[in-house]
Amino acid sequence: MKQVLVVAHPRSRSFTLAMAEAYAEAARAEGAKVDLRDLYRMGFDPVLHAQELPGHDDFAPRADVVAERAALADADLFAFFYPLWFNAPPAMLKGYVERVFGMGFGYSPFGREGNRPLLAGRKLVSFTSSGAPQHWVERSGAWDAMRRHFDDHFAAVTGLESLGHFNIGGVGTGLRDDVVARHAQEVAERARAITRAHP
Repeated sequence: MKQVLVVAHPRSRSFTLAMAEAYAEAARAEGAKVDLRDLYRMGFDPVLHAQELPGHDDFAPRADVVAERAALADADLFAFFYPLWFNAPPAMLKGYVERVFGMGFGYSPFGREGNRPLLAGRKLVSFTSSGAPQHWVERSGAWDAMRRHFDDHFAAVTGLESLGHFNIGGVGTGLRDDVVARHAQEVAERARAITRAHP
């Protein structure tokens, strides 16, 4: 199995990246091929450009998107790692989804029956963190709204099978090392379970 980990956090020493690295190490130990795409360190441009909008004569993905799609072409599973900002994915990840998973990769051009998903048979899992505790995120309605608007819709349009969305609440500056290590162990356990269940 090839697993592509898409990480969106501006700090190189972040809780988000630490969780992604814990996942990657555990998945590799189970025999998975792992490709970690650290969007900020890659300098990925999240801005959708005019020529990338379908329905125009000059429609075409830019060279960076063509290269990124080639890197993802044989992925069996996509794992997203990002913080919740305003109870939604950061602009970097949203832009990545819009540009890379758009028409021609995530779904077909619009036809008589609508768009056809192009990633059926592949998996999606998300790992996020929030400053607010998880119980507040759920009680406020933000959790269900975000899941419906982003996770469920994204999976439906592309045909990806969602394996779940796991959020770690109460994450802020000054988090103790032992707390980070405990959460990293939990993420690693999920990575092992996912990799064993989908060899």
